Amino acid sequence: MPTPAELADQYLAGAAALRQAVAGMTRDQLVARPVPGKWSTLEVVAHIADFEPVLADRVKRIVALGDVPLLLAADENLYAKAFDYHGRDVEDELALVDAVRKHTAGIIRALRPEQLELTGCHNKKGLVTLAQVIRTATNHIHHHLPFVAEKRKALGV
Repeated sequence: MPTPAELADQYLAGAAALRQAVAGMTRDQLVARPVPGKWSTLEVVAHIADFEPVLADRVKRIVALGDVPLLLAADENLYAKAFDYHGRDVEDELALVDAVRKHTAGIIRALRPEQLELTGCHNKKGLVTLAQVIRTATNHIHHHLPFVAEKRKALGV
């Protein structure tokens, strides 16, 4: 299993990867939906920005609360319907991702290796370890990067 420092570095790298993925895109390109039935690039970035605090909270709850705290699921489609993702500024969204990742990486880096085995109870997935929650949070951005690349390709960017 990776050390807390290694996990923190992997987690932190996601913010830079997201920034790189959208670099140079115009506002029109960010809000375009060149792939039918898929979110725009800005919608993807706004979704990530909305879920970074959710994922960070899960890490914090397991570390701080102990005793198998409840971790609540969130529905990305309800968030997308409720919030005007195309009304957002991509730089504001990226800044939020940067800040949450930097802050949470510091928490992860300070963990003792044995803390990675602490557990929380996700209301849909059941028991999850802190290491699993960190890996899920780390992989969230990387999961979405191919979708951004697909849009860039479709737009000829």
